Amino acid sequence: MNSTPRLKLFLMMVLEFFIWGAWLPLIFGYLPSLGFDATQQSLILSAFPVASIVGMFFSNQWADRSFAAEKFLSVSHLIGGLAILGCGFTRNFNAFFVLMLVHCLLYVPTISITNSIAFANMKDGAKEFGIVRMGGTIGWILAAWPFTFIFVNWDAVNAAHPAGFVDMIGKALANPLTGDAAKAATSWTFKVAGVASLVLAAFSLTLPHTPPRPAKTGSGESLAWVQALQLLKHPFVLVLWLVTFVDSFVHNCYFNWTGVFLGTPKEAGGVGIASNWIAPVMSIGQVAEILTMFVLGGTLKRLGWRTTMIVGILGHAARFAVYSFFPQNAGLIIVVQVLHGICYAFFFATVYIFVDAYFPKDIRTSAQGLFNLQILGIGALVANAICPRLMQVVFTHGKTVDFHGLFLVPLICAVVGAVALALFFHPPKSVDATAGGGSAPAH
Repeated sequence: MNSTPRLKLFLMMVLEFFIWGAWLPLIFGYLPSLGFDATQQSLILSAFPVASIVGMFFSNQWADRSFAAEKFLSVSHLIGGLAILGCGFTRNFNAFFVLMLVHCLLYVPTISITNSIAFANMKDGAKEFGIVRMGGTIGWILAAWPFTFIFVNWDAVNAAHPAGFVDMIGKALANPLTGDAAKAATSWTFKVAGVASLVLAAFSLTLPHTPPRPAKTGSGESLAWVQALQLLKHPFVLVLWLVTFVDSFVHNCYFNWTGVFLGTPKEAGGVGIASNWIAPVMSIGQVAEILTMFVLGGTLKRLGWRTTMIVGILGHAARFAVYSFFPQNAGLIIVVQVLHGICYAFFFATVYIFVDAYFPKDIRTSAQGLFNLQILGIGALVANAICPRLMQVVFTHGKTVDFHGLFLVPLICAVVGAVALALFFHPPKSVDATAGGGSAPAH
């Protein structure tokens, strides 16, 4: 593959995930600061997974059948960018919710579309996708870290007279802006996301042309999402789809609980890491994800689909095992964050590559959306509904949290998912070469 198109695909991924990474990490604290109650916060946070479900049946269909993918990407980011930009200028719940919903409805399908554009313009998806998708991880990090230092009360830091660079960083992370100043600063996350979205809208028009794919003659079905769902009749596809739900649930347990776990004092059952170092500790996993993407192609070639995915799921199991059985070993907890790269690349990224290899070209975006339905939608909704209750009601006793019992839940789920893959996931060894690596699953 020519290096110029691959660079464009890489930059596409950087911008795509920069947008999401700009607003998501800080929205959990921003919504309460606006005076939104728990129900209102839940509605806003549910916009993203709901959009992944809606996108499966509408947006992905249009991208597959009616529009060139790069043009659909451009229009989606133009309208969605204006919507998320508007979130930075309003503190009214109704306006904020509508704008966030519009943004998510247009943004979430672009995750599948960027995957489709990337695969359509690669010669060897298994070898090249990891490197291209690595741009997304870099984009997320680029979006998150600068805000860590933008939202700092620098007057307080200077008044503390830090002794050296390390001490200054520690005091900066320990002195965030508060009150109206924090609200004003946090609103910039949505403004920056909006600007990045508009930049991607323009940049999309420079991407390689990826035309729509009309339904195959004689297929008897013009709805791409219906054809994608029909593929679930193949046992190996159904097994992978169900295991993807399990892995998504486990993955979202990590995001729901890890921050609280790291910051909870040791006497209350947690790790006792200072609050100003929680974000840097968790970002170790993102750095590891970049490194893992480099070796994904070689790993797939050596281990194959099933074993690679099993290793990815067992990465979750290993991490939660450390959380559960060594909850106060801060050093081990920090080191085990590197498994995040294996968890993401060896399962989710591998699933995207697998879908491109085995599913028909004319429903490529909807096929990606079928699995994003689990990864970004149903799995996230279930986790967001169950995780808070498990922590606050089931595993909290007084002021102490039973993290051992709590983390056994996703640990067991991950092991069950890995066993299911080992026993029941048996994809065909060959794919119809005449379909260019995107054929229907073999019988």
